[in-house]
Amino acid sequence: MNYLKIFISAIAAGCSISFGGMVFLSLDNKIAGAFFFTVGLFIICTFGFHLFTGKVAYVLHNDKQYAISLPVIWIGNLIGAFLTAHIFLATRIAGITEKAQAMCQIKADDSLLSLFILGIECNIFVYLAVEGYNKNPHEIGKYLSLVFGIMVFILCGFEHCVADMFYISVAGMWSLNMFVRVLVITAGNIVGAVGFNEIKAYVTNKNE
Repeated sequence: MNYLKIFISAIAAGCSISFGGMVFLSLDNKIAGAFFFTVGLFIICTFGFHLFTGKVAYVLHNDKQYAISLPVIWIGNLIGAFLTAHIFLATRIAGITEKAQAMCQIKADDSLLSLFILGIECNIFVYLAVEGYNKNPHEIGKYLSLVFGIMVFILCGFEHCVADMFYISVAGMWSLNMFVRVLVITAGNIVGAVGFNEIKAYVTNKNE
């Protein structure tokens, strides 16, 4: 397994999610923002980039090397989100900072249990989006999976660890407290994706 290639791919995935986050912050209409946020996952699925929240769902059905790659992907996603945020901040669209700060303050004031649960809910829909894109035999169905999966988690206010890496970076609000909160959200994302994938595997097993 080429971990360097995975790491670079993960950085690209962090940048891709950040593009979606940038669009979301730039639009006043939340529904429109949620719709155009899907461009991030569209890029990732189209080019096969490594996004932690998409890859973690399959950890129990792969080997040890796959599991080892997940922290590499997480760190790569963080670097991609951080770098993209600071590139944006060097331009005239830096006004999105205030909106990002308001969003991040809500996360900072929230309980860890709430963030964990919202993380679970988020990655159920990310899993549905990715699985639908990969498995739906109909071209239109593939893209509807991305749109519905991503729009629902955004409109419901669920927590996505990589998107939050971008928002916190744009807001300039990284601290030990916020880092811990991202870890809690990450744990929720893991439980949501892995748990839902295992449920799907169990109920669709024709040998049972």
